Amino acid sequence: MDVALTLIAIALAILLIIRFKVDPVISLIVSSLFLGLSAGVGLAGTTEAITVGFGDIMTEVGLLIGFGVLIGSLLQATGTFRRLVDIIAARVGGRLPYAMAAALSTIFPSIYVDVQVVLASPMARQAAPVINKRRGLPWLAGAIAIGIFSGYVFVVPGLAAVAVAGLLDLPLGTYLIYGAPIGLITALVVAFLFKLLLATGFWNERTDIDEDEVEHPDHPHHAAWEAIGTEDEHRAAHDAHDPDIEDPDAIPAKALQMPLILRLSPVLIPLVLIATGAFAELFGSDSAVIAFVGNANIALFIGLLVAFVIGRRTLGSDGTGNALSHGFRTTGEILLITGIGGSLGAVISETGLDKTLAGLFSADAGAPILVTVLLSWFIAALLHFAIGSVSVGAITAAGIIAPVVASTGVDPVVIALAIASGAMFALHVNSNFFWMFKSLLGLSTQGALKTLTLATSLGAVVSLPLVLVASIFA
Repeated sequence: MDVALTLIAIALAILLIIRFKVDPVISLIVSSLFLGLSAGVGLAGTTEAITVGFGDIMTEVGLLIGFGVLIGSLLQATGTFRRLVDIIAARVGGRLPYAMAAALSTIFPSIYVDVQVVLASPMARQAAPVINKRRGLPWLAGAIAIGIFSGYVFVVPGLAAVAVAGLLDLPLGTYLIYGAPIGLITALVVAFLFKLLLATGFWNERTDIDEDEVEHPDHPHHAAWEAIGTEDEHRAAHDAHDPDIEDPDAIPAKALQMPLILRLSPVLIPLVLIATGAFAELFGSDSAVIAFVGNANIALFIGLLVAFVIGRRTLGSDGTGNALSHGFRTTGEILLITGIGGSLGAVISETGLDKTLAGLFSADAGAPILVTVLLSWFIAALLHFAIGSVSVGAITAAGIIAPVVASTGVDPVVIALAIASGAMFALHVNSNFFWMFKSLLGLSTQGALKTLTLATSLGAVVSLPLVLVASIFA
């Protein structure tokens, strides 16, 4: 019954948002209340789950979102992303989605997924017109989605990868040997398949992009990017000082004169600090200082301080204040919807769905390897679909399956990879990441479903046969 009610609650949220155009905050609260009350969580229990779930998510990602968005806003104002896009467009051009998918899945899995999307989304939005005026944004969005989560579940030290390996008593090195190739191949194949899907015309800019983001002549984030010029061209436009022409994206001369690597330092410094902390912990050589500066919140705050200093030197106090004000407005919207997504996940957890699935797997202990892999994949997929967290879904599935791994006769690394594969399946509206992704990339709810949900679903399906291939060598 708890499975059916959970599915009904999720369907209710999707129906309210897409069919009846109800605000996502209201829709998710209604779904949370329905599920809590219908599943017997009770009035007090439902209320507590909603509030505690909101608070837990804010504790986990609130500062990450705030600091990351503010960094992005300042980098946008200094023209950093524009310049970076010019360089990347010249060097990789239409291969940018593959480059981003590969980098996110292999180089940056140690970084929290929330940080990854906060840092990657501004670049994707700026680069979209360069890749393809109509389909560049969804292709990059899909590439970012699968790159982030392929690394998260398959590549050590991604959180889900480390957690699953630990619960199944697997050496991290063993998991990495099998998982890293699967993660990279999955990311690249899905990026390619996503390009093919977009060619069928299923993407509709009118309904799949947030109405506030639709291009019009005065929109500061889009109109100036219909044709991205070189930085010298922007400098010429800026130096012209034509009183009859207002360029909302004009970059101050001081910013143009600053080396790009220095302008990128607010992003690079947090990445280095976070990765250093993660690897130091992984190899048991961490210290209090490394743990402090490697904490994602502290690392991003350091990046924000650097961005603020650069902003004051290049934009002046007024320009820096305007950039921060825009970031604050964006942050408030993202934080609210992110927290409500956490509330629904908390209510789902209170229904006891994990206990129901534990009995299902135990009944099939000792089954052939194909059945065992498929069942491991299915349990992780269902848990993630219901709970709304890839890591929680993977960890819960591993916790359920771990006691019976020995009796299956299947190598634990294969079961771990199957869990990782299934845990990616269909990231959707009950995930706080979904709403961050939607807002940061300027998509409608339908657009986020067509990119993030579809890309992660494809990732789960594409990686499953790769897991079966790995089982031959394990």
